[in-house]
Amino acid sequence: MSIAASVPIARAQRNLAPLSVAAASFLLLLVSGDSLLHDPDTLWQIKVGDWILDHRTVPWTDLYSLTRQGEVWLSTSWLSQVLFATAYSWWGWGGPVVLTAAAIALAMGVLLAFLQRHLDLPYALVFCLLAITLAAPHLLARPHVLALPVMVAWSGALMAAADRGRAPSFMLLPLIALWANLHGGFVLGLALVGAIGLEALWRAPAPRRLALAMRWAAFGLGALAASCCTPYGLDTLLGAARILSLGKSFSVIAEWRPADFSSFSPFAGALLGLLGLGLTRGLTLSPPRVLLILGTTWMAMAHVRSIETFGVLVPLVLAQPLSGWFKPACDAPRGLRMAPGAPAALAAVAIVLATASATATFAAHHTFAFSTAQTPVAAVNVLTERKAARIFNSYGFGGYLIVRDIRPYVDGRSELYGEKFLMDYFAAEDGRDVSGLLRMLDDNRIDATLLTPDSPAAQVLDHIKGWKRVYADEIAVVHARDDQAVTPSSGG
Repeated sequence: MSIAASVPIARAQRNLAPLSVAAASFLLLLVSGDSLLHDPDTLWQIKVGDWILDHRTVPWTDLYSLTRQGEVWLSTSWLSQVLFATAYSWWGWGGPVVLTAAAIALAMGVLLAFLQRHLDLPYALVFCLLAITLAAPHLLARPHVLALPVMVAWSGALMAAADRGRAPSFMLLPLIALWANLHGGFVLGLALVGAIGLEALWRAPAPRRLALAMRWAAFGLGALAASCCTPYGLDTLLGAARILSLGKSFSVIAEWRPADFSSFSPFAGALLGLLGLGLTRGLTLSPPRVLLILGTTWMAMAHVRSIETFGVLVPLVLAQPLSGWFKPACDAPRGLRMAPGAPAALAAVAIVLATASATATFAAHHTFAFSTAQTPVAAVNVLTERKAARIFNSYGFGGYLIVRDIRPYVDGRSELYGEKFLMDYFAAEDGRDVSGLLRMLDDNRIDATLLTPDSPAAQVLDHIKGWKRVYADEIAVVHARDDQAVTPSSGG
């Protein structure tokens, strides 16, 4: 970083700061790699990826659920699932960790590169640090993280075109196609074409606006067509729309819940800092930029999973307006400046080799492991021994049941189950609808339940005639119908 910082910001093409930040981010995430393996969805993502590799096609109907078997389900993250499955087959859990860490690191490097177009390195680094801090709770081995560098590159390129008063190059269209194959969040990329295009039109002289609007419209149509370049074609948009149509069920799924301001959080701090910046420094933005910030802020407040989008987009929107606020850093002494060409290339190679060497050394002495809280191994072994085939499970256990070739009652594919099913399920599992719980168990001929120890439904079943607790440990509780019950046991 001392080498990178010595390069004048005006010569950003020779600045090694983005590569240095990417390398540092990667190594930091690698060392804490087990923290990336705390989401049960990772389990079924790999399972689906294995199925795609084995069958050389993508699924069109549900393959795993007890309650939705055979219904329409499009895997809009199929490419990410294949990448995770391939990485896992090569290196166990180390594969998804390295893949995830590399994607996050690349996103931070690309973000810094775009911010350095307008801001000196120290200020650009502050925004990058803010972005990764806001995204930290959602940095997990899941498809949205593999799409993160694509989102940053797409958003940054659109914003750069608007800053220049131009339309984006059609050479960017492969990015949205890649995004559409990695994750259903590509619809945000399509929306940004219109939102950022308004900023370009606002900046353009009146005589040029019609021609520029036509070029942005043509680019938007190209982006829409490119986003359908997936195995699902036009149905890719249908798959994304189903995710966005979950309605009230968003409020009961952790990652879709509104932001909580009952206690201080990095997101609350970022909002207060943004407000303070505008109030103390008289920040004036164009109406399109204001709308971009307001829209991104509303998304983050409505759904916590959008906070990472806030952390990326807001700095990109603010970078150009803030460029004249800060006094440029003085050029470094001539002796510290990096000459173009070979020395810069050698320094870049040295950073890459050092990162690779550190990765190999660390991986040789560390075994990555998936979160035990999401893998009720002993409890599922009991269910297997009892030959229980129809299981009512806690939401977070669905992925592990899929891996164990047991059909879950529900799992993380919320778009498959729909709003009504999820609202009824969570009301029953949370103990708010006991009669609904018993009705679900009877209507679906449930043999046994697999619930977390703190699940209200587990406490209810302890007192319901016809059900008996047959296993419990610190991870999961198993209840079986009384006519199937055996002597209770406990573990862990």
